[in-house]
Amino acid sequence: MNFFKYKVSAYASVATIAMSALVTPAFAQEDKPMTAWEASRTVDEGDMVTTGVARGRDRLNSATSTSAIKENDIITIAPRSLAELFRNIPGIRVNASTGEAGNSYTVRGLPLVNDGAKYIQLQEDGLPVLEFGDLLTLTPDIFLRADLNIAQVESIRGGSASTFASNAPGGVINLISKTGEVEGGSIMATIGLDFESYRTDFDYGARLGDGWRFHVGGFYREGEGPRETGMNSMRGGQVKFNVTKQFNNGYIRVYGKLLDDRAPSFINTPLLVTGTNSDPSFADPRGLDSRTDSLLSPSLPNSLRLGASGQPTRENLSTGTHAKAKALGFDAQFSLGEWSVTNRFRYADQSLRSVILFPSATAPAAAFATRFGGPGATLSFAAGPRAGQAFDGSGNGLLTLSFIADSDVPDVSNMTNDLRVSRVWNIGGGDLTTTAGLYRSSQEYVSEIGFTTFFQDAVGGGQSVPINLRTATGIPVTDGGILVYGSAGGFGNSKNTDMTYQITAPFGSFNYAKGKIAIGGSIRWDNVRARGNIINDTGARPFDINGNGTISVPESRVTFIPVGVTFPVNYNHDYVSYSLSGNFRVSEPFSVFARYSRGGRAGADKILFTPAVSTVTGALLNSVAGHDVLRQAEVGVKYRKDGIMLNLTGFYALTDETNSQLLTNPTTGLTQLVTVARSYKAYGLEFEGGIRRGPFSVTAHATYTEAEIDGAETPTLVGNIPRGQPKLLYGIRPQFDTDMFSVGVNVIGTTGSFAQDVNLIRLPAFTTVGAFAQFRPMEKLEFSLNASNLFNERAITSISEGAIPASGVVMARTMYGRTVSASARFFF
Repeated sequence: MNFFKYKVSAYASVATIAMSALVTPAFAQEDKPMTAWEASRTVDEGDMVTTGVARGRDRLNSATSTSAIKENDIITIAPRSLAELFRNIPGIRVNASTGEAGNSYTVRGLPLVNDGAKYIQLQEDGLPVLEFGDLLTLTPDIFLRADLNIAQVESIRGGSASTFASNAPGGVINLISKTGEVEGGSIMATIGLDFESYRTDFDYGARLGDGWRFHVGGFYREGEGPRETGMNSMRGGQVKFNVTKQFNNGYIRVYGKLLDDRAPSFINTPLLVTGTNSDPSFADPRGLDSRTDSLLSPSLPNSLRLGASGQPTRENLSTGTHAKAKALGFDAQFSLGEWSVTNRFRYADQSLRSVILFPSATAPAAAFATRFGGPGATLSFAAGPRAGQAFDGSGNGLLTLSFIADSDVPDVSNMTNDLRVSRVWNIGGGDLTTTAGLYRSSQEYVSEIGFTTFFQDAVGGGQSVPINLRTATGIPVTDGGILVYGSAGGFGNSKNTDMTYQITAPFGSFNYAKGKIAIGGSIRWDNVRARGNIINDTGARPFDINGNGTISVPESRVTFIPVGVTFPVNYNHDYVSYSLSGNFRVSEPFSVFARYSRGGRAGADKILFTPAVSTVTGALLNSVAGHDVLRQAEVGVKYRKDGIMLNLTGFYALTDETNSQLLTNPTTGLTQLVTVARSYKAYGLEFEGGIRRGPFSVTAHATYTEAEIDGAETPTLVGNIPRGQPKLLYGIRPQFDTDMFSVGVNVIGTTGSFAQDVNLIRLPAFTTVGAFAQFRPMEKLEFSLNASNLFNERAITSISEGAIPASGVVMARTMYGRTVSASARFFF
């Protein structure tokens, strides 16, 4: 059967089930469900976590570190991105500086060698969005959005995540959707008061009778966004639905999602730096605010590169990160006698076109002109109202060398099925819970990535223009500002990848509970099957890429990938993960636990284009590179009584790491991709607590971490602290609620850290403060005001340079500055 026909048939079958559910006549319900308005005014005190474990358990009976952010908390936090929301999870370090998507995540001191989420798996309704969280130019948050569909966000750090999910030894963050238990819904309109954003969210759920219920919701938004780009950069939305049939012994649920959304990605901004490496002082260049500006502009060149066909491919920067997803799946859970069977399945047809501006280096204009054009070289504006005029440096006098990373990913579809069978046995006066399961996934990864490198002035407000360069004798070095139709860092960076990763993972667990004591264990065997073809550029050649009939200087060295030439990838690799635990329920409100785990993370695309894979046979030549190992030990205490909740966990982790890392070459000042092979050590304490007394409540979290590089390809790095790793992450959220209004603040901070593994220049500590106020003048109507980063803190999450450069300019990533939004929400 043709695969396309199979997919269409599958879509049609699932859609037929869903539509039949929607037209089922309603029957009277014996119990009256809570309304959406009532739910918005009710504190959810449920303490059952189902993510990353064999079966859902009360947190005090589970030897795991888990947390949940409830729907009403998400509304008050009003995050500008998923990354801002995840900063509220204990133990999670988030570089929330790239924007809506493309951010980076790690946990409890595990290394963040590259972008993405290598050791944490982002899930939606219990299944991964992408099998690997750090594919090149692809992060899972690209295909996830926070909206009114979310019932809660669950997380597990360490623990059984090693054995109840593939490629997630550090933890799992799971977005759980509403499923119609609550009757009714709401419409919410939100507008940015100090930034251009217009957004409408909606959701609605209901019971249809005879055990049927449904939920549907989504959003649409558009606008320039929290940073000035000079374009309508954020536009699109999503719709999600699910239909559930409840039986006496279980349920079956069909669900779907349509996502079509685009948003800009913000990689670097130049900052002036003075002082010393140990005590640097940062400032914004004149005319460029690192908190509210960007170097994006409609006047900048298009991406122009040679595609896999050998023909030019053109794309505009306004494309941004454009994600599309069409997903259909089902959940089923039922009992067969004393056996409980659960199956989750989802197929997601996902694609991405991202055109990202990557400012690579900034320096005084004269220095760059001399370096690339020789002594006496001249600069001129290549576009805008001053096109053709000499660059006079009347602004800040800086010139930026940038490149456009153009990723065309027509297929990153993901098929996942997770089957589990459990039974509780009464043995020796205790309960033995056994679970056996089989996980199967297929991850496609078809991608082309190419680059266009050019000069631009360092101006914000969406006003930046390309800059032309000529030698002292008038010979043009650039064309429309473009220096190279490729990467300035050299060859080998443009890549074509056509891969399929199939993972088969049987797993099993046991938990024996008798009285106050429970002991457990789990094991998982992951088999990775990698098949496909890869090729990267090996050089440059003359090519009239802009089609104007002449070959300019930049067109004399156009990066190309040989048409019809590929290297095979053909290998299988397997590894075993396991976890052992003990839990002691000392008393009703108090428990202690201990756990030791060993998990793995498959190498995936990070070992492609390296000596680990044969370019002749596609075999895996270095089996050690096939997966990275994470060993973890945890000891914790938990307390919960009378509105008080306290969790404290000590952790210790050893990590083996094979990866690629973006670094700034100290000699050339240009960004380059290098391979690293290291081991890391981290230990510390994680705290989570909360108290509720009448209308007042406060939640808090803190994670103290000691981390170091235990082994490295460069011996001088051994003993250093990994880049970007702070000693302390913390947050506190006090809140006051009455029937008519709610107010609160959300404080999240981090201590200082080193910008790079060489441990020279330091990143300053920062604290961001969010604030919110909700006003309910009448039933079913709510107005709210939300401020993120209220005091406009310059929150620097990373710096490309390892030390203060001679130019006095570094390339930094910063979080959004202050953004204030207002919302009106109507319940029905």
